[in-house]
Amino acid sequence: MRVPRAFVFLSIFALSLLASAAAQQTASTSSPQAIQLLQRALLALTSGPLPADISLTGTVRRIAGSDDETGQATLTATPTDSRVDFNLPSGKRSEVHRIAALAGSWSDSDGVSHQLPFHNVLTEPAWFFPSFAIGRGLSASGHLAAYIGQETKDSQTVEHLSISQQSADSGNVPALVQRLSQTDLYLDSTTLLPVALTFNIHPDNNAVLDVPIEIRFSDYRSINGIQVPFHVQKFLNNSLILDLQFSTATLNTGFSAS
Repeated sequence: MRVPRAFVFLSIFALSLLASAAAQQTASTSSPQAIQLLQRALLALTSGPLPADISLTGTVRRIAGSDDETGQATLTATPTDSRVDFNLPSGKRSEVHRIAALAGSWSDSDGVSHQLPFHNVLTEPAWFFPSFAIGRGLSASGHLAAYIGQETKDSQTVEHLSISQQSADSGNVPALVQRLSQTDLYLDSTTLLPVALTFNIHPDNNAVLDVPIEIRFSDYRSINGIQVPFHVQKFLNNSLILDLQFSTATLNTGFSAS
């Protein structure tokens, strides 16, 4: 499920290339149509405020090359942090993602902890619970939401929006942050429930190379007035790498990524 693992700090050359490529994408304000759609989507997902956190348990099928195994999964998230734990026949695997602290780590079956590079900590931490991404797009400051348009995705009519983080720094940094943090959200045009979410990750030693990730949501169930997708699939370069079927969802558990 991972791209090459060697942790290497971003080179000045890579940063300059990435910032230059994103320079034309920087914007300053969210579009009114995007905000309206996000507000309607949030109403479709919850009858009240968003939960402080969510914890999901169930089964996971992990596919990596010739490896195809099934085990137990526990995924927990707040609007800014997440922790993913898999207990598989090949061993335990975990990942912690803290977007507010710009930090994260992951470990494979050998149990050795590795730091996430900077260019992979700006992506959506709670990728398995799209309500938090919508809430981030509606935040008062710090994020930009854009309406891309109505499209057909997997034979389904969807509303395509883009959410990215904004930076108050000068120079090329805002364009860089916007590009690295961009998340594309696809809402069912009828129900406005999220059907997919996409973003890019990058090899640990190459911030310029985009590796597309797509998350697909289905089997929504109401848990204390919150619509939760109980079936979540994760694709890397259009190939299925994770198939999650949850059996329980618990809200407001007091979770901390630490």
